[in-house]
Amino acid sequence: MPEPQNPANNEPRDELPPDDEAPGENPEVSGLFVQKPESVTATKGKDITLVAKVDSSSLTRKPAMKWLKGKWLDLVSKAGKHLQFKESYDRNTKIYTYEMSIIKVVDGDAGGYRCEVTSKDKCDSCTFEVSVQGGHRTLGGFDSISKTLTAYAGEDAGELDFIHLSKGKKPEEPKEEVDVWEILKAAKPCDYEKIAFQYGITDLRGMLKMLKKMKGETKKSDVFLSKLDPAYSVDHGKRIQLTVEVADPNATIQWLKNGQEIKPSAKYVFENVGNKRTLTINKCNLSDDAAYECVVGEEKSSTEVFVKEPPVTITKLLDDVHTVEGEKVVFEVEVSEEGASVKWMKDGDELNRETAGSKYRFKKDGKKHILIINEATREDIGTYYVFTSGGESKAELEVEEKELEVLQSIADLTLKAAEQAVFKCEVSDEKVTGKWFKDGVEVEASDRIKISHIGRTHKLTIDDVKPSDAGDYTFVPDGYALSLSAKLNFLEIKIDYIPRQDPPKIHLDASGSGNKNVITVVAGNKLRFDVEVTGEPAPTVCWSKGEQVRTAAGDSHHSPLPRSIPRQVLSLLGRVRVETRKTLSSFVIDGAERADEGLYTISVNNPAGEDKAEIFVRIVDVPNPPENVKCTSVGEDSATVTWEPPSFDGGVPIKGYLMERKKTGSARWTKLNFDVYEATTYEAKKMIEGVLYEMRVFAVNGIGISQPSVSSKPFMPIAPTGEPTHLLVDDVTDTTCALKWRPPEKIGAGGIDGYIIEYCKEGTNEEPVAKNQYRVKGLPVGEKMLFRVVAVNVAGRSPPATLSQAVTIREIMENPKIRVPRRLRTKLITLVGEKVNLVIPFQGKPRPVVTWFKDDVLLEDKSVGIRTSEVDTILFIRSAERTHSGKYTLSVQIENVSDSADIHIQVVEKPGPPINVVVTDVWGFNAALEWKPPKDDGNCEIIGYTIQKSDKKTEEWFTIYEHNRRPSCTVSDLVMGNEYSFRVFSENICGLSEVPGISKNTAVITKTDLLFKSPPFQEKDMSSSPKFTAPLLDRSVIAGYTVAISCAVRGNPKPKIIWMKNNMTIEGDPKFLMQNNQGVLTLNIRKPSLFDGGRYSCKAVNEFGEDSVECKLEVRGMPGVLKLWQSE
Repeated sequence: MPEPQNPANNEPRDELPPDDEAPGENPEVSGLFVQKPESVTATKGKDITLVAKVDSSSLTRKPAMKWLKGKWLDLVSKAGKHLQFKESYDRNTKIYTYEMSIIKVVDGDAGGYRCEVTSKDKCDSCTFEVSVQGGHRTLGGFDSISKTLTAYAGEDAGELDFIHLSKGKKPEEPKEEVDVWEILKAAKPCDYEKIAFQYGITDLRGMLKMLKKMKGETKKSDVFLSKLDPAYSVDHGKRIQLTVEVADPNATIQWLKNGQEIKPSAKYVFENVGNKRTLTINKCNLSDDAAYECVVGEEKSSTEVFVKEPPVTITKLLDDVHTVEGEKVVFEVEVSEEGASVKWMKDGDELNRETAGSKYRFKKDGKKHILIINEATREDIGTYYVFTSGGESKAELEVEEKELEVLQSIADLTLKAAEQAVFKCEVSDEKVTGKWFKDGVEVEASDRIKISHIGRTHKLTIDDVKPSDAGDYTFVPDGYALSLSAKLNFLEIKIDYIPRQDPPKIHLDASGSGNKNVITVVAGNKLRFDVEVTGEPAPTVCWSKGEQVRTAAGDSHHSPLPRSIPRQVLSLLGRVRVETRKTLSSFVIDGAERADEGLYTISVNNPAGEDKAEIFVRIVDVPNPPENVKCTSVGEDSATVTWEPPSFDGGVPIKGYLMERKKTGSARWTKLNFDVYEATTYEAKKMIEGVLYEMRVFAVNGIGISQPSVSSKPFMPIAPTGEPTHLLVDDVTDTTCALKWRPPEKIGAGGIDGYIIEYCKEGTNEEPVAKNQYRVKGLPVGEKMLFRVVAVNVAGRSPPATLSQAVTIREIMENPKIRVPRRLRTKLITLVGEKVNLVIPFQGKPRPVVTWFKDDVLLEDKSVGIRTSEVDTILFIRSAERTHSGKYTLSVQIENVSDSADIHIQVVEKPGPPINVVVTDVWGFNAALEWKPPKDDGNCEIIGYTIQKSDKKTEEWFTIYEHNRRPSCTVSDLVMGNEYSFRVFSENICGLSEVPGISKNTAVITKTDLLFKSPPFQEKDMSSSPKFTAPLLDRSVIAGYTVAISCAVRGNPKPKIIWMKNNMTIEGDPKFLMQNNQGVLTLNIRKPSLFDGGRYSCKAVNEFGEDSVECKLEVRGMPGVLKLWQSE
């Protein structure tokens, strides 16, 4: 047994556990209370009500509320007249209200209370105090105990302070004295800290030492010779024994845990050895950390058991992490115990679910504990710690800025006046913003200068470039030490104008055959087709598609371009527009669509002439999805899927298809091929038989992959069954053939829908046959036919099972034959009233004629039913009568050939009684009986008789003989002087007769003359001197409790008894009661006092001598009485 340890003497456990701590893992702590119970001061005898409110809006289930007193006592189990509990719920506010009412408060209600609310993985608790006015016990006249308190306080006078209730306060006026030590001795260990705080004891360690000394000097209890220690300590998983010693070895004790009775079990073992009572707790865990009590009558012995949990060590340490901003960070640690609690900290600050918010996530997986940081930032840099009860680990987290990649840098530009300057760059992060600078000065947006940020592209556009726009341009991303620079050079050209005229000419770069130029553009992309136009003066440019005409000025007809604005860019508003400069005309389509495809014409003219060119714009796109995807056939683990090509190929030939499948009900699609598949029929393999699947198909051309097709209808891979087995011909007639077979050995998940029977001449049965046999009808007589059977299910037809040779359609003559069951080959014996059901098979072709006979006469009895089928006949009798006994003959006949069988039925019942039972002779102690067999033998042989006798005095019947086969017997061993009657039962295979045959006369056994000579009587001398056979025993009793001392004596004549105390005769004292019961001597002492102790003796005297015995009686005083007596 572990050595008991008192918390007061154990340095690491100077302070007792707080009331609001409980062993085991705590769920996530969260603020669930809307209103918490408040500490109150109650008046003794009055009622108080404590209210708590809980918000359940964030809970998934109803919360559970516990009201506790002290550390462990569950008050709900004590509900009654004194404690009442109430619960209500408001559906609008989703608030639960819990009330605890204490009716007529008493002193014992004072103390610390706690209420706990839990719901799944969330919990909350709060503590409060209940004080009772006038509830403390005063000293009154016990001055001697106060002196004892002062004497004991001498050695620790420097540590204990009983004058000032708290430091810094002046002494108050003297109040009624309170004995703190008496309160502490009567209190539970879990209340020590609260009492010390209430009475201003600041040195808890010194108080515990003093309390231990005082408890060691306390007088022993009247009930307990030795009590439990104040506290015990045990390691987790070990065994502990709590032992008390009681004064009465026959006393009944009760063990309590947190106020609840403990029942014996494999965990809790009770032992009673003499005066010792032991409670053994096996395999202690945190739930055994509780307060225990041993109760004998009204007295209790209390203790507290502390279970020391083994330290949880770290088996796998944390690893340092180096990452970049935005990445997920995972810290993982592994501990020695599954389900253990750990504490996470960052740079000394604790991380938990309340403070972490959505940034941190905590996970438990067995022995693994994981801390997850969703998106790391520079603020997360630091040292992370994890602590357990037996170790710690730390790791460093370093977060670097995410490097920014330049996908496209800006380039230098050299432009003329009125041209457009575009600086464009592309970076890797589309969220990055930035600023543009010109010669170190930030560029501000205006009508002429535009700054745009689309996705990862940053663009600076300057329209109508001027000489002042020349300079160094720089783009600086925000938050990164990076800059992109380029230079804008302004080219100024001076031209001396010499008027001349040149005919207009169109210069096309696109290659084409004949006069037709083709431009291919992908749908959704931007088309910008620049056409160089020359001619002097500047020609007018006109673009047209069919009847639609677009000019540089935006008109819908040909109009000359004014010479005054040759460099101005004119465009149409919208997706399709024309942009014209001096020698360049651009046809622009933003986001090309299929409708934009067609033949476009550009024409230019000036006074010197005109020119014209045609351009065919071809729009290509990804194809439409394939159509009509369906499953055409299935196999055991495969399925064949077909589809139709897309209605539109996107203007580019279809290269092939990509297939995906998924299980019905799942959202996850699985790719079936990575290289394009050119055909429109595909066999999907490696599927699970009996599982529903869906398929979809993508079309692929040179532009890309189409949208997925509509999913196919669900289909299930199912293999056809194997071929039917053991096919054979069961019967053949002139026009029919009956076949039999067994199911296939391999059926699969699709089961069997039925069977199809085919024969080689023509036709099949239209509907599948569910049974394993079938008769094909309407066959030609004399023909030889071949038959085969096919199993059918969802997957189709199985391989056929065929007969090895042809069957000739002609009825085969078969002689009739009766097959009598084995049990009917002998006589069938049955009881009256029972059912008779005989099934007798026969054979023969064609169907034979069946006839029944009874005793060679045609059976016409309506109480006997007969049913006949093609293969058997049934004879049944609902309630058998004795008249149904006899020989039944079954005859089957085909033309002149017949067969018959005899069946014997015997219907029996119990016999009647024997008749003429007579006592024929009586001699000595014997009697002779005779009788005749019963008139009714029950339709079967009498197998014996049972004989019983009865005398006239008792009239009780006793069996003499059983299974006596003769109709007579001799009865022996009869008692002289008695008169006997006899009865006889007859017996057959059904049992004894219901009524016996009683003898008509009786047998009287007469007495004979006998003479008894008694021997002469000699009186024996029984005189003897007194001698004690049981001595007096020493006794130790408690004052005030009646006691009896006993002994036993023998002697003849009866001796005189003398009781003495301390050699003085006890006479005439009503306190003593002396009794003598058959030599057992008892002295009763009523409510002995301390003065009644001493040596008691008992003397027995007669004329032949004397004898005496003595014992010692010790009377122990009660503790309270002894204390008063000592004080006096």
